[in-house]
Amino acid sequence: MRIGIVCYPTFGGSGVVATELGIALAEKGHTVHFITYDRPVRLRDVEGRVLYHEVRVSDYPLFDYPPYELVLTSKLVDVAGHEGLDLIHVHYAIPHASAAWMAQRILRTRGIRVPFITTLHGTDITLVGRDPSFEPVITFSIEHSDAVTAVSESLRRDTCAHFPVKRDIRVIPNFVCIDQYPSGPDAAIRQRYAADGRKLLVHISNFRPVKRVDDVVQVFRRVRERMPARLLLIGDGPERQRLENLCRQLGTGPDILFLGKITRPEEVLAGCDLFVLTSESESFGLAALEAMACGVPVVSTDTGGTPEVVEHGVSGLLSPVGDVERMAGHAVTILGDPATQQRYRQGALRQAARFDVRTVLPQYEALYAEVLGKAAS
Repeated sequence: MRIGIVCYPTFGGSGVVATELGIALAEKGHTVHFITYDRPVRLRDVEGRVLYHEVRVSDYPLFDYPPYELVLTSKLVDVAGHEGLDLIHVHYAIPHASAAWMAQRILRTRGIRVPFITTLHGTDITLVGRDPSFEPVITFSIEHSDAVTAVSESLRRDTCAHFPVKRDIRVIPNFVCIDQYPSGPDAAIRQRYAADGRKLLVHISNFRPVKRVDDVVQVFRRVRERMPARLLLIGDGPERQRLENLCRQLGTGPDILFLGKITRPEEVLAGCDLFVLTSESESFGLAALEAMACGVPVVSTDTGGTPEVVEHGVSGLLSPVGDVERMAGHAVTILGDPATQQRYRQGALRQAARFDVRTVLPQYEALYAEVLGKAAS
């Protein structure tokens, strides 16, 4: 198949999953065309079967804001027509699904039929989608996609609850490529950040308010009162500067390190003891899954799709949103005894294996075949 993939090229979960999906499809022999405004951060070539097409937006004095959706539509028409795409798979509803629909209609006037699939990832529904100014477009795009998937059952329910959609939404979870993740502690990372034997806690996010990174800091402070520990914060975003100021005020010193954006976070994760996720809303929890793929257990809130990823009492422990006392207690439970920590490590690896790309990729391939079969009939 010749597949076009539209995604955000950033460190966010939707872009990471879309990129890894395209690479996995290329490794199976498909040709994949990425269509976005910048090269995805994790994109790599696979024997000439992965291609990148830049959506370049020029400045027009007539517009206050660059018309990205229109330029994306034109690029989709161009790539689909000249590269002979069989289908287009868009990740994140805004504005990718509506652009794909417009491109599809333009292509039909040229006698070209290209179906498109929309994958909903989370904040396009739970945050952006709740803005009334976006609702009609999102609803229309979902209803007029040739197929729609959601990354968790929780997100599927949220979509049906917040949008007047009547069509079927198939759940295909996010995934990891297990073989790419180290399954044991990384001695170099331990030496760099915990040479004195202290426990390493880690958090990865885009530092937005919904992630409640303040709670991560409060959980860590309580853990540190009971055992030597250090916290690594990976990522960047609008809350980072405020959080750095908070840590200075709290006097955490070198015990909390801001590492910024890292292209391959698993290289740091592999040396850590516990992943902490305190989100107010989490449609899937890809960062937690990546931690588990490294054998790192998770202490998390029990919101959204996280319980579908983190099995309570097996790969981690779950708590209500905002209950930093309970989360800290859970962290101490896992870290306080070597045998318990090892049990959770093994549980994390087993749970992550359920989401391996070799299990999830066939679900997408089957959906592609189904959509193409309907388009041909």
